Amino acid sequence: MAGPSSSPSRRLAQLTRHLLASPSSSSGELSPVGAPAGAGAIASKGFAAVLVCIFEDPRGDTRVLLTKRASSLKSHSGEVSLPGGKMEEGDADAKATALREAHEEIGLDPALVSVVTVLEPFLTKNGLDVTPVIGILSDRSLFNPVLNKDEVVDIFDAPLEMFLKDDNRRTQEQIWMGMTVPFQVFDYEAEGKKYVIWGLTAHILTRAAAVVLQRQPSFVELPQGPTSAAVTSKH
Repeated sequence: MAGPSSSPSRRLAQLTRHLLASPSSSSGELSPVGAPAGAGAIASKGFAAVLVCIFEDPRGDTRVLLTKRASSLKSHSGEVSLPGGKMEEGDADAKATALREAHEEIGLDPALVSVVTVLEPFLTKNGLDVTPVIGILSDRSLFNPVLNKDEVVDIFDAPLEMFLKDDNRRTQEQIWMGMTVPFQVFDYEAEGKKYVIWGLTAHILTRAAAVVLQRQPSFVELPQGPTSAAVTSKH
């Protein structure tokens, strides 16, 4: 028998299943995040997937699981990212990759997650196609994180709606191939810890929030220039 905590998640599942049927949620076309506008010369060099794992807290707010990468990693150390990585030979599809990586990184049992939609892939500056997979964690209390300390040093969750608001958002610039490219940054604090969410992760979360919550961001998205993609360096 379903308990009170499962009801909000069931409503969220119904919403995302509806979005799965919408062609706008998964067009199959590349979103050129990571490449400057018109940079068609960047060819795909591989495939990866990340898990946008969402759940509803007791107040009915939709939240998303995020991780902080280990400081010992050679690249993108200490950055906030979504669980994910490159597809491996045994992976049937992007969904399998995202669920496998989440299990390896944070101990998330795939049986606890219901995959409800897959967004269009994002093309990183390194030519990697990264597919966001949206899954619902129906009961957050059943998930007891077990972190792979070689890759992940922290796990936290943030309100999904935050990535549609301008409140904690700022912009920065970086130089890439002689060009100055802006990118968006979200600042978040939880349990006395401060997190900076930026680059590819920020773009994916804004897109996922717009799809799941069926609202456009209150800000104008920046030109999609090169973004940091921690997923590219994991394998």
